[in-house]
Amino acid sequence: MTDVSGVLRHLPSDYINGRFVPIAGETLRSTDPAQPRRIIWSGAADANHIDKAVHAAASALDEWSRKSLEDRAAFLRRWAQVTSDNADRIASLITDEMGKTLAESRVEAKALGEKVNITLDRISLSRVIDYQVPVSESREGFCRFKPHGVMAVIGPFNFPAHLPNGHFVPALLLGNTIVLKPSEKTPAVGQLLAELMDEIGAPPGVFNVVQGTGDIAATLANHPDINGILFTGSWPVGRKILEANLDRPGRIIALEMGGNNPSVVMDDAHLKQAVIENARSAFATTGQRCTCTRRIIVQRSIAEKFIPAFCKAASTLLIGPGRSTAPIFMGPIINETSLNAVLEFQRDLVHRGGRILLEATRAGDPDSNGGYFVTPGVVEVKSFSADHDCEVFGPFAQISIVTDLDEAIEQANASRYGLAASIFATHQSAYEEFFRRCHAGCINWNTGTAGASSKLPFGGVKHSGNYRPAGAFSVDYSAYPVANMVEKSADAAIPAGMTWNDRWI
Repeated sequence: MTDVSGVLRHLPSDYINGRFVPIAGETLRSTDPAQPRRIIWSGAADANHIDKAVHAAASALDEWSRKSLEDRAAFLRRWAQVTSDNADRIASLITDEMGKTLAESRVEAKALGEKVNITLDRISLSRVIDYQVPVSESREGFCRFKPHGVMAVIGPFNFPAHLPNGHFVPALLLGNTIVLKPSEKTPAVGQLLAELMDEIGAPPGVFNVVQGTGDIAATLANHPDINGILFTGSWPVGRKILEANLDRPGRIIALEMGGNNPSVVMDDAHLKQAVIENARSAFATTGQRCTCTRRIIVQRSIAEKFIPAFCKAASTLLIGPGRSTAPIFMGPIINETSLNAVLEFQRDLVHRGGRILLEATRAGDPDSNGGYFVTPGVVEVKSFSADHDCEVFGPFAQISIVTDLDEAIEQANASRYGLAASIFATHQSAYEEFFRRCHAGCINWNTGTAGASSKLPFGGVKHSGNYRPAGAFSVDYSAYPVANMVEKSADAAIPAGMTWNDRWI
């Protein structure tokens, strides 16, 4: 039986053309990672709803895009208000369905309205404001922006409200309509977004939600009548999206595909700062952030101090249910598959010569409905290689030791990914060299890789992204510029080589 604790006001449903369409069943189910026998939401995906949702979004597009920018901004301000009014409701459901601590869930809920403010801020909005330039004495040039059309938003489980919201808020502002496919791990949060949109009177078809697993996402991403795909998830899925759209160069595709993020600790780093920030970034959200620190690269002369302190800090992290009244650091991992993936990766590293410094283990009794709790793991490896590069979405960090900055940068870049990176050093010259040579879309100095700001661009390079950063730059992929030239004179110049006689007209 579905248990949404009074948070949802409708039975499990898709949301199409302003109506909730029940999808009763058991084939699609989410559970509480802290109490896996507690079913949060259950339904049955309906592939026929994809066409209906896309058609509804396409039918609503003309009227929505004709509205003024200010009218659409006013609608989004109502969105900011309703998410603020329901912040506790949103946070509660995120914790129950995804497992993160209530403190983290409250931060995520608050971010929904903040995204509206950031999008309407001059820094973001000025990027898509029409402008005018003189072309000649009688001719004016204009740059105007048009929406792409129907945008498919495919959301992740780790920030099930914030990350889809980061896509559809700017897309709606600039005149697009939306079909959201939430993660199959967090369908209840996706439905809650629809309920809040319905509460503020979203025009029918402007915002739609279709639930389902990967096959539903694949069908949506390959639908002939969508104009863009905004995706947050893994590289293998992102690759399939690109493959499905090779013959559609005019379809905007914005991909954020995770990372195997490095953090470099130089011998002049402030040791306490480096230890605390690396421990926080490696294990925040139970290691389920795409920006979590996964590879720590330590200069040899400081390794004997940094490594034991880092492992000690990691061993003290409090683990418990997200609703715990104790000041826990992290909750459970999302499911059994993810928990086993962490432990299997640890075994593989040891098999290839890694040395366990802090063993990741399952916490609690799996037979007593104890939840998917896993302790932080740390393994020392000789070096990193793109040939054995793997993003493990859990509380696990690898450490390698290097002699100097050049080797540290080489090791930082030894990855197929390029989302986030950090360096801890006192001297700015080391940071500037790291910034110049490090292959990542987010590069930090003396702060950890996890904890991006929505006021800045957010995206990666290599297998982490396709140069369509979100954050403050999400407006860029929500509209495209169109050049207009307007001639004010009716006296067209006769070009050389043409003969003209006014009697012809």
